[in-house]
Amino acid sequence: MTGPHPRRDEARLSAWVHGHVQGVGFRWWTRSRALELGLTGFASNRPDGRVHVVAQGSREACEKLLELLRSGETPGTVDNVIADWNEPDAPMTGFSER
Repeated sequence: MTGPHPRRDEARLSAWVHGHVQGVGFRWWTRSRALELGLTGFASNRPDGRVHVVAQGSREACEKLLELLRSGETPGTVDNVIADWNEPDAPMTGFSER
């Protein structure tokens, strides 16, 4: 095997957030929480009204971000969050709003 091996506690969270989450500061809020948790990635508005959140870092921090997304304390109204877990992908820097 060649190439870098991800640490066992590293993860990549892909979360699709459904609800009234565009135009309400949701991506900014998500970015702030992710940076506080030491995660990299992005929050992106999708044409269908969802926000796609991709976060990479420690599994524990990703799980905490997912908890926050589902907490009911976000801007706007979150109806549902569909989460998918993967191994970390190519390194990302910072956390951007797209």
